[in-house]
Amino acid sequence: MVVHLYKKITFSLAYQRYMIPFSNEVMNLIFSYVKEKAKGQSLDMALDVGCGTGRYTLPLSPHFKKVLGIDISESQINVAKQYNTANNVSYMVAPAEKLPMKNDSVDLVNAGLAAHWFAINKFGSEAVRVLKTNGCLALHGFYPATEIKYKDLSHDLNKAMSEMWDTLFQHLYALKLPSASDHMFTQYQNIYEAIPLTDKEWITDIPVKIPMSLPEIIGFIQSFCPFQILLQNDVKKAEQFLIQTEKRFRDILGEEADVAQLNAFIKHYCVLACKH
Repeated sequence: MVVHLYKKITFSLAYQRYMIPFSNEVMNLIFSYVKEKAKGQSLDMALDVGCGTGRYTLPLSPHFKKVLGIDISESQINVAKQYNTANNVSYMVAPAEKLPMKNDSVDLVNAGLAAHWFAINKFGSEAVRVLKTNGCLALHGFYPATEIKYKDLSHDLNKAMSEMWDTLFQHLYALKLPSASDHMFTQYQNIYEAIPLTDKEWITDIPVKIPMSLPEIIGFIQSFCPFQILLQNDVKKAEQFLIQTEKRFRDILGEEADVAQLNAFIKHYCVLACKH
C-alpha cells in the first residue's frame, strides 16, 4: 500500500513542495566521511537510492562526476527530472533491492529519508556489491518529532505538535506497518546493526534548525507519508485533521499566526559505512 501511495503524482508534488529541505549538517558530515575514506581517489559515481523527487540527489552533484538517482516510483522520478538543475545528474526507476549498477563501480551509495522502507538485508548486500573499495554507504533520516520554539508559546506549540505526530503515526500502526516507524523512532539502530560492513558509524541526535511559517508547517504535514495514508483512506477525515491542526496553531499564536517565523528543531541521524 505504501509503495502504491508513493506512485501517486499528487503525493510526489506535495512531497517536492512541502517536505523539509535537505540538511546541510548531515550532507557535510557525509562529504567529510567520504573524502576521508577515499584516500585521494577520484569520486566518480554516486548512487542515490529511494531518491524521491531528488531532494538529496542534487546536493551530491558538486562532489561527484556523475550522480544517478533511483526510485521505485515513476511519479517521483518524473518530478525529480522536472526539477533537475544539474548536468551530471540523471534519474531512473529501479528498486533498492536490485541496484542497476556494475560490481565495484560506485563511490557513494546514499539514501536520504528512504532506508526505512527498504528490505534492508537485500539492499545491504546490493550496496556492498556495487561499492568500490573505500566506497561509502550513507543512510540518514530525521526523528519524527518536532520541537518548536517561539517566544513564550513554545510549550503549547510543542504539545500541539506532539499530539499531531501521535495521531498520524497511529495510521501506520493500524496498517501493521510498524517497522518503518520503528526504524525512525530508534534513529536507524536496527538498520545500522544490519549493514554487512564492519567499518561503520551510527550518529544520532544531529540538531537541525529550520525556520518555518505556519503554512509551511501545515504543508510539511501534508508531505509526510502517514498523512497521505490517512488522506487515501478517508479524505474527509484527513481534511478535518488539517483544519483542526491549523486552527489549534492559530489559537495559540493569535494575531501573530500569519506572520510568525517559528524555529523548528528536528533531530537527524546518519549511518555511515565503508567497504574495504
